[in-house]
Amino acid sequence: MVYTKGLSCRVFLLFFLALSGCQTVEYTGRSQVNLISESQEKQLGTEAYEDILKKTPISKRSDWQTQLQRVGQRIAAAAARPDYQWEFKVLQGKEVNAFCLPGGKVAFWEGIMPVAQDDTGVAVIMGHEVAHALARHGAERMSQSMSAQLIGQILTAGVGMANPALAEDFAQLYGLGASVGVILPWGRAQESEADHIGLILMAKAGYDPAAAVGFWERMSKVQQGGKPPEFLSTHPSDETRINQIKQWLPEAQKYYKAQK
Repeated sequence: MVYTKGLSCRVFLLFFLALSGCQTVEYTGRSQVNLISESQEKQLGTEAYEDILKKTPISKRSDWQTQLQRVGQRIAAAAARPDYQWEFKVLQGKEVNAFCLPGGKVAFWEGIMPVAQDDTGVAVIMGHEVAHALARHGAERMSQSMSAQLIGQILTAGVGMANPALAEDFAQLYGLGASVGVILPWGRAQESEADHIGLILMAKAGYDPAAAVGFWERMSKVQQGGKPPEFLSTHPSDETRINQIKQWLPEAQKYYKAQK
């Protein structure tokens, strides 16, 4: 009886947290559940950024630093988050990657700058990464993992009460199913949403969103052969991504034309 009460309490807690953390993503209107407060998220972002800067040297390419600042300030203005403490840094390293942490901490590795080619290419990357922060994807992923773990515990406990010998096998199957069937699709959905919002941000900042197609085609060539199948990836396939971007371009172009 005590065990059943504990199970009921966890179900009620999960339901309560889901209701209290329900929010809507700007631009896309998607509903999301965040169990992490925005202040906590920003603090985690600041700490992570400071840790990265301690371990990774800043690039000595002053032209790239100036370019990132120039584009970053325009994207930041389009994002309209004066509460963010924006920072833009190019880091040393061959990684073809970039990020924007909660609170506006942005970094590009040197390896991605040649793929960007120009300010508009940088704006494609910047818009995408800033979109992750604006849509609070980091907090959402943490919340999803917490929820998945709690649900797994509840279901495993239920299986264990019915047949203790099956509990361990069920837990392993649930973990695999949650990853392939829930966590990875969520990740791909967030990446697509960041592409969508990123197009709007770069357009609002005065950069032609049509350039995103060319950029992702270049990225596809750089990363060719190094990706798992889409259903086992946190990112959509290159073909899926480019096709989606083409579908969203008419919407983004309206924002771009409004800047002229």
